[in-house]
Amino acid sequence: MKKLVMMLMVLTFTFALAACGTSQSSSSGEGDGAADTEKKEKLRVVTDAAYAPFEYMDKGEIVGFDVDFVEAVAKEAGYEVEIVNVGWDPIFVEIKDEIADFAVSAITINDDRKQTYDFTSPYFLSTNKILVPEGSDIKTAEDLKDKVVAVQAGTTGQEAVDALLGKNSSNIKKFENNNLAIMELTSGGADAVVADNTVVEEYVKNNPDQKLVVIEDADSFDAEYYGLMFPKGSELKADFDEAINTVLDNGKYADIYNEWFGSDPDVENLKAQQ
Repeated sequence: MKKLVMMLMVLTFTFALAACGTSQSSSSGEGDGAADTEKKEKLRVVTDAAYAPFEYMDKGEIVGFDVDFVEAVAKEAGYEVEIVNVGWDPIFVEIKDEIADFAVSAITINDDRKQTYDFTSPYFLSTNKILVPEGSDIKTAEDLKDKVVAVQAGTTGQEAVDALLGKNSSNIKKFENNNLAIMELTSGGADAVVADNTVVEEYVKNNPDQKLVVIEDADSFDAEYYGLMFPKGSELKADFDEAINTVLDNGKYADIYNEWFGSDPDVENLKAQQ
């Protein structure tokens, strides 16, 4: 009888250990399995990769400040991204029709665009500046009024020049991207280009042989802010707003900014716009 009792106790103890072991293993297994099998949602992100240093092609790859920024923010938000170069006008079609999840392409937030699209909190401060050849008599925006000006169509640069010269002025030459607008200037087909400051400044820095200079006119061109652009009502926007704030606060944004522009960003200014 004692032997039987002892055998029953041993069996009970063995089963108890087995049960504990199974529970721990199952719990651990479920966690490991979830980590192994759980895949982050991959988002389609569209851009116009002809806008250095924000997004441009380098050996067949899309690179730039916007690319590094979006990848950092998406990682923080828990998503993967596939960035696709579609061109400037198709960006707006893809987002409006919800073909893409969002767009990044140095897109200025303005009231007109906000009627059709949703934007995140601002992530970049910009302003339009004037690109001219050395020795040009253009010194301010007012001097553009009797000149031929090249712009990228559909941008705030075009809007600024429309306001100066008149929306239907024949002196405004509109191009698919800023590279073509600058080519028009350097070939003598235009007297000036109006575009975002970082773009024209980067071009001058990288092409000193072309003898171009950048003119600032803060009284004529307003400060602008870039945002990630989503379809109206996108549930993703809140996740990316939170992630943008995180990378602004934890120093990751400053690291990316400094790497591309060699200076520190005004993070407080960006946060003040929220």
